Amino acid sequence: MNVTVIEAHMGWSKEDGYTGQVKFTVEGHQGAYEMTLQKKRGNDWMYGLIFADGLGKEEEILFVEEQLEEDDELFDTLVEAAKSTLEKE
Repeated sequence: MNVTVIEAHMGWSKEDGYTGQVKFTVEGHQGAYEMTLQKKRGNDWMYGLIFADGLGKEEEILFVEEQLEEDDELFDTLVEAAKSTLEKE
């Protein structure tokens, strides 16, 4: 699955921990997706996936969701895109 990151950002706060978004496209899919990320403690990221530009095909978003659950490398690539925008302290 070929994924292209369009934009990404991440921040950190004491209350919410790490929060970020990644907007990306998938080759052959109708529209872009946006993944919202959050990690408060530990190593587990919570995320949500939506169509970035409105409506899309249900089977396409279900496919992407399945890939995010099964393909750790894909998930990590999207997380790293967001983490790379954190300001260095």
